[in-house]
Amino acid sequence: MQGSTARRTLIERIAAEHPTIRKTWVDGGYRQHIVEHAATLGIDMHIVRRDLTTRGFTVLPRRWTVERTLGWLTNHRRLARDYEAHPHRSEAMIHLAMINLMTRRLTAESTPTWRDA
Repeated sequence: MQGSTARRTLIERIAAEHPTIRKTWVDGGYRQHIVEHAATLGIDMHIVRRDLTTRGFTVLPRRWTVERTLGWLTNHRRLARDYEAHPHRSEAMIHLAMINLMTRRLTAESTPTWRDA
């Protein structure tokens, strides 16, 4: 499936399955017609672009939040590689990893991860 077709389908599924989502940030691969289509579905989509005048690594707003979250998830061994055969199992492992992260933060407990060994 072409990227633009997949993006359109993804936005439609998000609007149908999660009607409370009203705002989203996307990377530069999204084009204006996808943004307009999202607006017709009630989603305010903002394209986060890199500043062309800067060279080297720069932190992009909102994108860093996603990268940081993926880093936290990778600390859990079952999520370090794609071991799961079914998407619902991967989703369950992500939920468990985030529950683990939240409970450790709430209790101020620092348990060693598999990387600490």
